[in-house]
Amino acid sequence: MISYSAPDLSKHPPRSPRVKLGGFVHLPRFLDKARASAVGQLGEFCFPCALDKRLIDFIGIPAEALLAQVKSGKSDSEMLAFINESMSPKRSAWEIEAWSRWMEAAGPGDAQRHSSFAEAITELAPAREDIRTTFDRLDLDDYTSFGGRG
Repeated sequence: MISYSAPDLSKHPPRSPRVKLGGFVHLPRFLDKARASAVGQLGEFCFPCALDKRLIDFIGIPAEALLAQVKSGKSDSEMLAFINESMSPKRSAWEIEAWSRWMEAAGPGDAQRHSSFAEAITELAPAREDIRTTFDRLDLDDYTSFGGRG
């Protein structure tokens, strides 16, 4: 049975970066990884990774403050309330929506990242031509890392 309050990410992946909480993409995945990190069950996942840092930068709350709230046992709803209260600068619903759309459409970025992106697709699912965004690659990696075949 999966425990989302203390996930073991060596046994299952965090939620997809596409899953939203309060309009924020990636926030549920961030919380899964933060909870796993807090209990020493991060597996092969990285926390905070580059996407985690984009979320942290957007909401303007230091990673240490977020992790302290996670360690206190807050639920997803309680974490969202904390973020909405503590966000600096405050973000409107349209800003959160625009940021989330941008994150969903984001690709690998610079030439080095494009190269590693292509290598990952070639390794995980060489016949796939639909893996274009960072979220596509993360979902594919999560799937294949836990026994799926790309």
